[in-house]
Amino acid sequence: MNRFIRILAIAAICLIPLSAMASNWTIDPDHSNIQFKIRHMMIANVNGTFGKVKGLIRIDEKDMSQSAVDATIEIDSINTGVTKRDEHLKSVEFFDSAKYPTMTFVSRKVIPDGKGQLKILGDLTIHGISREVALDVEGPTNEIKDPLGNTRRGASATTKINRMDFGLNWNKPTESGGMMIDETVFINLEIEMIKEKGTE
Repeated sequence: MNRFIRILAIAAICLIPLSAMASNWTIDPDHSNIQFKIRHMMIANVNGTFGKVKGLIRIDEKDMSQSAVDATIEIDSINTGVTKRDEHLKSVEFFDSAKYPTMTFVSRKVIPDGKGQLKILGDLTIHGISREVALDVEGPTNEIKDPLGNTRRGASATTKINRMDFGLNWNKPTESGGMMIDETVFINLEIEMIKEKGTE
C-alpha cells in the first residue's frame, strides 16, 4: 500500500499543471546527504550519514504551499565510520535492509514559516512503518547555473524522531543503569537539486 501511495504522490507532483512560477527539481544524489546523531550510553553522540538519496521536488514560487517533496534514501548507504557498527545497523536488529532497503519521505503539506523558511509535514516510512514528521526547512536558496549549464539550488532541513516509533527497538542496559542507545534521533538533511528541463 505504501508503494502505491508513493506512486500516486509522484504522479501528482509530475502531472499538476505548472504555474508560471512553478518548476520540478531532481535531487542530486552526488551533492546531497542525510546526517543523523544519537546519544550513546548517555555520554556522547554517535554521528552518521546516509549517502544515497534521490527524489523529486516541486517548487511553486507563487504559492509555496503548493510545493511537494518525494524522496527515497538507501539504507545500505549508511556510514557511521565503523564498519562493524554499520553492519549491525543494517541487520534485522535495526533497519533490516535486506527486507526494507529504503526509507521514504512523501510530503503532505508545505507551510511557509517566515522569510526563507518552510515547515514541511509528511509521511516518513522506515522499516515498513509510516509516521508523520515535520521538517524545519531553510531555503530553497536562489537559483544558480553550474559550469554545465544546469540550474541548481539547495535547501537544508532538520527534524527529530523516536526510533521506537519505527520498530527500531534494539537496546541494552548499561552497568550504570542507563541504556546503550537513546531513543531520540536528530536528523539534518542537506539537499542540492537540479531543475528539470522543460520546467524553466
